[in-house]
Amino acid sequence: MNRNEAFELLKKYNKEDFHIKHGETVEGVMRYFAENLGYGDEMEFWGNVGLLHDIDFEMWPEEHCVKAVSLLEEAGADERLIHAVASHGYGLTGTDAKPEHEMEKILFACDELTGLIGAAALMRPSKSVQDMQVKSVRKKFKDKKFAAGCSRDVITQGAEMLGWDLDKLFEETILAMRTCEK
Repeated sequence: MNRNEAFELLKKYNKEDFHIKHGETVEGVMRYFAENLGYGDEMEFWGNVGLLHDIDFEMWPEEHCVKAVSLLEEAGADERLIHAVASHGYGLTGTDAKPEHEMEKILFACDELTGLIGAAALMRPSKSVQDMQVKSVRKKFKDKKFAAGCSRDVITQGAEMLGWDLDKLFEETILAMRTCEK
C-alpha cells in the first residue's frame, strides 16, 4: 500500500478534519522516527501505520483497534501494518495485539503525546511546536486537567516500553512534530 492509497483509505472512514489532521501528524512523527532510528528504508511503511492508526476511531469508537483489523484486511493491508495499528490500543481497547517492534512502541508512546503537544502548542503565542520546549510539555503533562483526554499513563507506559525517560520522549516527539507541522 502506498501513501496515496493509505490516505484515501483513511478518508473513506474519517470525514472530520480533526481526525484526518491527527492521522497526518502521527504519519509525520512516525516517518521522523523511522529515519532517525535507522529504519529509513521503511519510512513509508511507518508513515502509513501512523496515517491509518485511528482508521476506525471516528465511526466505531467503541470498537477502536478491533474494527481496524477487519477494515485493513478488507483493504488488503499486510499483516505487519494490521498488527501495528491494532497494537497501539494494547491494554486500552479490546485488542490483544501487543506492541513488539520498536515502531509499534513508538506509535503507542507518541499517539497520545502528539495530542498533548498539539494542545500545548495552541496555547502558545506562536500556536506552533517550532518554539516548544521540553519544560513546557513537562508542565502541561503534570497538569491532569490540561488536555485531559490525553492519557498520561499511556504516554508513560510507552516511554517505559522504549526504555526512554519522559524527557527524551517529549524532546524527540517535539522534534518529530516540527518536521510535519503545517
